[in-house]
Amino acid sequence: MNKNIFYKTLLLLFISGFILSCSDDYLDSSRYFKDRLTEEKVFESKVYSEEWLANIYEELKGINADVASKAVTPHNFADDMYYGDRDSEYDPSKNELSYNMFKMGRYNENDKQGTWTQSYRGIRNASTFIHNIYMNTEMSEQEIKDYRGQARFARAYLYWLLLRKYGPIPLLPDEGLDYTDSYDDLAIPRSPYEDCAEFISNELLLAAQEMEALGMVRGQDGSARPTVGAALAARAKVLIYAASPLANGNTSSYATQLVDDQGRQLLSSDYQEEKWAKAAAAAKDVMDLGVYQLYTVPVQETGDNATIVPPADNNFSEKSWPEGWADIDPEKSYAQVFDGTLPASGNPELIFTRGNNQGGENIRQMVAHQLPRSATGWNTHGLTQKLVDAYYMDDGADVPGKDLEIGRGNGSQRVDGFVTQEDYEAGLFRPLLPGVSLQYANREPRFYASVAFNGSFWPLLNESQERNRNQQVFYYRDNPNGNGFNSSNAYWLRTGIGMKKYVHPNDTYEGGNEDKIVFKPEPAIRYADILLMYAEALNELDGSYSIEAWNGGNHNISRSISEMQKGIHPIRIRAGVPDYSTSVYNDKDALRKKLKRERFIELLAEGQRYYDLRRWMDAAEEESLPIYGCNILMNREERELFHQPVAVWALETTFSDKMWFWPIGLTELKRNKRLTQNPGWNYND
Repeated sequence: MNKNIFYKTLLLLFISGFILSCSDDYLDSSRYFKDRLTEEKVFESKVYSEEWLANIYEELKGINADVASKAVTPHNFADDMYYGDRDSEYDPSKNELSYNMFKMGRYNENDKQGTWTQSYRGIRNASTFIHNIYMNTEMSEQEIKDYRGQARFARAYLYWLLLRKYGPIPLLPDEGLDYTDSYDDLAIPRSPYEDCAEFISNELLLAAQEMEALGMVRGQDGSARPTVGAALAARAKVLIYAASPLANGNTSSYATQLVDDQGRQLLSSDYQEEKWAKAAAAAKDVMDLGVYQLYTVPVQETGDNATIVPPADNNFSEKSWPEGWADIDPEKSYAQVFDGTLPASGNPELIFTRGNNQGGENIRQMVAHQLPRSATGWNTHGLTQKLVDAYYMDDGADVPGKDLEIGRGNGSQRVDGFVTQEDYEAGLFRPLLPGVSLQYANREPRFYASVAFNGSFWPLLNESQERNRNQQVFYYRDNPNGNGFNSSNAYWLRTGIGMKKYVHPNDTYEGGNEDKIVFKPEPAIRYADILLMYAEALNELDGSYSIEAWNGGNHNISRSISEMQKGIHPIRIRAGVPDYSTSVYNDKDALRKKLKRERFIELLAEGQRYYDLRRWMDAAEEESLPIYGCNILMNREERELFHQPVAVWALETTFSDKMWFWPIGLTELKRNKRLTQNPGWNYND
């Protein structure tokens, strides 16, 4: 047999054998080698080393994707966006995790456990790579160092996904374990959250340093190959989670119950303000790279797609980007970040993405579930009234009647009335069409880029028949196009509010053909998130700190309004909304509330909200509130009643302490006698 064919076959046998192994997900990949010579031959080759690295990247997709539709992971859905299919109450053939089961904590220790399996498998694979890539004879020292940094990033990111989902986890020793020992001898306890976060942070820092020579120039590469920016950005996320109330100064009864096998508490009850400073410095490391910026589209002054110019605010409206919005189109600037207009390599704010390696339940599948039935979409992924109310008016004010039904209103009432034909012809209330509720008029640009309100416009330009393009879609019960409530199937929006984010003007699902939906790079980490984290972390500080930068020197970190505005202003300006008032900036509690709201809006459907609510320890309140939406049982003749929000009987809510973290699988508890279960879930007997 040809030597190259032999080694390639050997490598493929290793990969397939490793993936199919079910005896122990912790076992190191080197156990598949017959002798050291074989291992050396594999890592001597650049091609085979790259294939090994690609196999590690594979573990980041599917259930490990940050942004995905609901079939592999439900964590992209919280109190902002829901999914309506896969519900056995409407389709008895479905025996899967419905949104109500998810929201009510009716999942169990066997549900959605692929994260654990894939992550630890990838971690061991990455460790083997890190410790053997030095043997490569076909790469320069710089390339070897860069590849080691890439593998180190992947390993750390897999640990991060485990920590975010399950809480404190076992950290596997890099070396020194004898994998011929019994399972009892291999047992590893969970490490405290602080230790996990510190280890992952240090690994990401080292990964950035190893990739510095070559990884900086990859930019926003659509292949999902990590960069210096990706490592530093992931590090910032790890550190801000470690600084947040769930893991920093947590004295709740839940925290006292979350312990290792020796009874050691795994969530720190000792509050350390410096953790916020470290998170801020990590975000500043990313900002100081000078690689990333928010994407903008130039203002368009004429034509059907002319820019809807926000009202003058005597500040941002008078200046050009990046100091103001006078020369940009805020709605298109936001929409095109997500809808597939930009390839990953052309998106200046995309820091980390899985690129084409998203797996089956990718964002195109999510869009297929957002599209209306008239475009052969599933018409099941929608938005809540709470999210709709969070969007500002175009002048920065709250929408009248905001949060009225959940007891947080300011005394104002929702507006009445609808856009008339005369209004439309006079150019009033753009971009609303006739028949649309005035509750949706004069809203901020991100609202129109994200919300498919009743009577919104869908271009659907990839439809083969011209008559099926450019549709106004209503969700009334008697709507003839089939998008309203239908008791015979599950394909209707529970709140009467759909979602436009990620939808390109060309998108349709005609004939169930996914290729009619423009490909969307996954925004796993984008620059807007880093900017908001920077402002959030600074806001929590009372003292001043000197924190070492990633590549030398120090950051002087304190609660400075001008520094917080470096994170806040780009977001607000690109969104076309005015700045916060001086009184808000001067009030830590008020600004914290504003920043949480900003993340709610800006990061909709990006896999952030579910985990944000937990790290802030807001989930117990926010996820217990009833979900409100339009009264979908009303017909067009009862349109005023349709737009009076009601509690949605088809969407259930609750929160219990066991839902802070996902349960660890019973199989893993049986394998590792020192592994403890998260409170509230079944233990290994």
